[in-house]
Amino acid sequence: MMPAVQIEELRSLLVLGEHQHVTEAAAALQTSQPTLSRLLVRIEAELGARLFERDAKGVHPNPLGELALAASRDIVERYDRLRRDLASALDPDSGTVRLAFLDSMSTSLVPRMLHDVRQRAPHLRIELRQEPSHEILRDLTTGAAELALTSPRPDGPYGWQVMQRQRLALIVPPGHRLAGRRSARPADVAGEDFVTVPPGFGFRAQVEELFAAAGATLRVAFEIGDLGTVEGLVGAGLGVAVVPEQFAGATGTIGIPLWAPGAERVVGLTWRTDRKPAPPAERFRRWVEEAGPYD
Repeated sequence: MMPAVQIEELRSLLVLGEHQHVTEAAAALQTSQPTLSRLLVRIEAELGARLFERDAKGVHPNPLGELALAASRDIVERYDRLRRDLASALDPDSGTVRLAFLDSMSTSLVPRMLHDVRQRAPHLRIELRQEPSHEILRDLTTGAAELALTSPRPDGPYGWQVMQRQRLALIVPPGHRLAGRRSARPADVAGEDFVTVPPGFGFRAQVEELFAAAGATLRVAFEIGDLGTVEGLVGAGLGVAVVPEQFAGATGTIGIPLWAPGAERVVGLTWRTDRKPAPPAERFRRWVEEAGPYD
């Protein structure tokens, strides 16, 4: 029985597919041309299909070859990921932690937290994913992320550790009728053009709940998935918005403390509780826990 194709042989096939010339591919692989030619023949025999067409200019994948190359690439990538994950599990001090976080935390909480972790583990590798909350939960489910900074606390099998409490503010453009107020209520801007993040974002749901509890409704004029841009649109006079207070004033907006029950955004570190985290992720979580809230 012919032996099955090995991972390293699939790597060689991918190099051949990239160079489309046996001599050049053999040189890149530091092997001989006959050895590579025999390998291609053996793989074609094992798979039961001709994968490359030969001519004077080299070898070129046919449609079946393109299919084989795509599958080989996927297999090699999965295998390499397995090796990385195993290495990460065996060496928590220099392994990999996959951390997802909300866009709005990219310039504040995340840098501070990573600085503290790096002081403890300078060789720890941290893969960052900046995305909205619904994508964060998807990545925690698939394993693309092990830990996440998000808000609000997700429902389901998730651990939660509060990292920061952010007061919410109403922001208005200069010259707005409320610009001189010391505080504002949701009802004060009912009926005005409102700038906010799109539906599906956790912060959008929180703002809608605050206004609904106050008997006010949002008249949304613009939606954008970045709170910094929300603030910029308000600064340009295109409406008003509710944002965490640290976003107020960047483009000349006026921040007014929002007076309403629950007018704060609670940011937490979260992770799946229905699976055991890899040692680097667990160590990262414990370090962050020891550091305490970043208020």
